[in-house]
Amino acid sequence: MLGHHYTHSFLETAVASLNAGCNLELSYGMRNNVFTHIPKALATGNITLQMLQDRLRPLFYTRMRLGEFDPPAMNPYSGLDLSVVQSPEHRNLSLEAAVKSFVLLKNVKGTLPLRAQDLLGKRLAVVGPFADNPRVLFGDYAPVPEPQYIYTPRRGLEMLPANVTFAAGCHDPRCHWYSRAEVVGAAGAADVVVVCLGTGIDVETEAKDRRDLSLPGHQLDLLQDVVQ
Repeated sequence: MLGHHYTHSFLETAVASLNAGCNLELSYGMRNNVFTHIPKALATGNITLQMLQDRLRPLFYTRMRLGEFDPPAMNPYSGLDLSVVQSPEHRNLSLEAAVKSFVLLKNVKGTLPLRAQDLLGKRLAVVGPFADNPRVLFGDYAPVPEPQYIYTPRRGLEMLPANVTFAAGCHDPRCHWYSRAEVVGAAGAADVVVVCLGTGIDVETEAKDRRDLSLPGHQLDLLQDVVQ
């Protein structure tokens, strides 16, 4: 809030945050963070002890529910080690979560889902800057991924019984340079085209906002060429 000029000091920010119901500060790497000014806010009467207790209660209640104060033997997570990371069970659960979180905005004539039996012998083109670029598939604050576990749209679609062709059209999501001939050639020869567009962390992240929601660079041209 200080950076956005809503307040003029960390003390003001601490008071405004607590009054608004905020009880947790993300202050990685800051020795003199906002909430270190809570004692001063309390001493000057800007906040009350009751308010402070009200803000603390759900934090410790959550920590208790997570078992942080239980003996290690009582906490089921204590028995886990690094072997569970990227285990088959772990990956299957991640896949299930991804499938259940997809948002389908429009499905004209039941085009989706693509069924393997319907694609047998068909020509499928996957195009766009997000079609086969693992780096752009992960958003801000994402962990460092293991390349062997990354399935780009192209890699996933190539598992289907179809003749898959690929054309990025752009080097990256900014899409300043666009190869229309590459995309049109792939799309024109296909029975089914999957277009992979978006923004990614090259275009927008925390503290790097955009003025509009338009597709970056020539991505809209790419989409229109495929439709045409």
